[in-house]
Amino acid sequence: MGLKRAVGVLLFVLAVLFQAALAGRDFYDILGVSREASTKQIKKAYRKLAMKYHPDKNPGNSEAEDKFKDLGAAYEVLSDSEQRKIYDERGEEGLKQGAGGQDAGDVFSSFFGGFGGFGFNFGSNQKQNNQERPRGADVTMNLAVTLEEIYVGEFVELLRYKPVAKPATGTRQCNCRMEMRTQSLGPGQFQMFQEQVCDQCPNVRFVTEEKLLEVEVENGVRDGHEYRFVAEGEPHIDGDPGDLVVRIREEKHPVFERRGDDLYVNVSITLQDSLNGFSFELAHLDGHKVKIEREKVTRHGLTIRKKGEGLPNYDNNHNVGLLYISFDVVFPDKTLTKEERASISEILKQKSTYKSYNGL
Repeated sequence: MGLKRAVGVLLFVLAVLFQAALAGRDFYDILGVSREASTKQIKKAYRKLAMKYHPDKNPGNSEAEDKFKDLGAAYEVLSDSEQRKIYDERGEEGLKQGAGGQDAGDVFSSFFGGFGGFGFNFGSNQKQNNQERPRGADVTMNLAVTLEEIYVGEFVELLRYKPVAKPATGTRQCNCRMEMRTQSLGPGQFQMFQEQVCDQCPNVRFVTEEKLLEVEVENGVRDGHEYRFVAEGEPHIDGDPGDLVVRIREEKHPVFERRGDDLYVNVSITLQDSLNGFSFELAHLDGHKVKIEREKVTRHGLTIRKKGEGLPNYDNNHNVGLLYISFDVVFPDKTLTKEERASISEILKQKSTYKSYNGL
């Protein structure tokens, strides 16, 4: 009886291990996200980990290289709704065979640009090699973002039409340079002069290709901040492409004004509410409500502040700015009757004073 039970347990364990082998890699665990993670959370997790485990940052580290490849595979599946559905139902083995997924470097370059070493300059040798090779011009473009996108953080897709060099028939002159030449003019007479010398290289032609890039608008990013996509700029026929520089341009908001990490807003209230007090909810940039209430008299131009309701600091998202609320008192348009004026005077019991001063 004991032997049969032991055999049963062993078969059960083997069945579990077999099922785990069929299921393949746990892509959620690789990215460090839950199975309920949103696409935005998946992108943020991939971007952070891909920078950490990129081969250029970990030369000779095979474990980091394997981790980088796993990250690319995990992101490719979980960022695609159809593939993610299949994976959730049947695991990695359930995905269609032979679909031809992206290379880990292709996934990485959609976030950071780049080719070959991706231009990160993690080592001094690469920087030196880049200086020796000619490169194309950088391309700078402005990306308009809303204050809502800056507050919550967002990913923006850019479709880049990029000229790419392709092989063509024939040869071309390349690596042209000026060299000194010596010419004999007669016995004991020589003349030195400069002459252009070129190599013969395979011919190329430029073809425009589409490439989808993703810009992460990070929480609290500042106006004018630049994101650099390596090797996504103008090509150079004898060297490396330049970079694409995406510059953040913050759009003017109809309600809030940004000053550093602080937000400012003006609220109009009636004269009645300014005297009696009020309570209302202010809709914030992400839709959550900020309760504003006062029981005291609120003067025109009064400003109050709310802690922790500004923008997250770009360098440290745990630090959040203030929300400043200034009140504008709106006076009624109606003309008061003699009785109404007398009632107001009786309630307020104020003496008329007319004091002149410089308010500037």
